[in-house]
Amino acid sequence: MEEIMDAVLKLLLSMVLGAMVGLERRHKGQIAGMRTFALISMGATLAMLVSIYIPEKLLGMTENGDPGRIAAQVISGIGFLGAGAIIQMKGSVRGLTTAAGMWMTASIGLAVGAGMYLVAVVASLLIILVLTLLELCEKHLFKGKEQKIVRLKVNYIVTDAAKYRQCFTDAQVHISDEFFRYDYTLGTTTINFMVRSQDKTDFIRLFDKIHAMGDVLSLTLTNEVNN
Repeated sequence: MEEIMDAVLKLLLSMVLGAMVGLERRHKGQIAGMRTFALISMGATLAMLVSIYIPEKLLGMTENGDPGRIAAQVISGIGFLGAGAIIQMKGSVRGLTTAAGMWMTASIGLAVGAGMYLVAVVASLLIILVLTLLELCEKHLFKGKEQKIVRLKVNYIVTDAAKYRQCFTDAQVHISDEFFRYDYTLGTTTINFMVRSQDKTDFIRLFDKIHAMGDVLSLTLTNEVNN
């Protein structure tokens, strides 16, 4: 009975710690929130409990058992959920932080299952610290420098985009990458300029200058590349 209560307490602690991390992710607008992270943490804890139980209780291997065999599969298996949290777009990747949080939360669950309570609690607090404090540091370091996508569609096949690049240079907008899509049937070209600009950048004035060059079918500002 004592062992059962100990296992239940471990699952409850694991649920609370996982929910703490999930609460922060949900606050940031991520789809994976408290329930997801709590289940991941509890699942990892249960996997560790089973890993310890089978060698010791069912097989009697108190010295030569391998309690890490099942638990080891959690670390590799959590990548399946992590991949689902990552939204891959052409030119941008979202969800990496949430996927990393899932992987770390699974490790916390394993730690709770192994009885490393203090380590699990400290790890949970450190995760929240990383997700909050370091985010503030990143925002401060890169304040006013946002990555955006300027999507230009013109009514001809572009062989040289130098004149468009010059418009960005004149507006003090840095181009970090370019993506071209040619439609030879319609005779159009779509160019996605990945740019980094200051908050004060006047994109309306920049667009007017590009539009004045003629043959512009559409000109948009977005955060997603569409080739």
